[in-house]
Amino acid sequence: MTTPELNKVINLSCEDRYEYFLSMTGEEREIWILVDSQNCFLKIHTDEDGGFEYLPVWPSSEFANTYAESEAGLTPKSIPLPQFLKKWLPGLSKDNIEIGVFPAPDKSVWITGTEALESDLRDELDNF
Repeated sequence: MTTPELNKVINLSCEDRYEYFLSMTGEEREIWILVDSQNCFLKIHTDEDGGFEYLPVWPSSEFANTYAESEAGLTPKSIPLPQFLKKWLPGLSKDNIEIGVFPAPDKSVWITGTEALESDLRDELDNF
């Protein structure tokens, strides 16, 4: 993907980036997160709405890399979609961690619960 194409998608609204994420994830069957040198995943804490934590996810390594440019020491890591659905979502739900879908470098992000994301991903998979 070229830089202008990346920038075009990154500059979409949060809702449009969410739809793009669902479509690409359904097609590629993988989700991208960021990990540090100890292979610990990036988890973001926010003070909004009483404070909560979320796992940022992206539809491709290029988008995760673009976000990581402002976060030293982080690299993209792929999670196969079946593993994300079977292991990650239940674990995140148990730990009360939300999902931040496709954060942009400007920190805008679509926050969703694990059940809603699972439902939307499974609906998307029905299209393939």
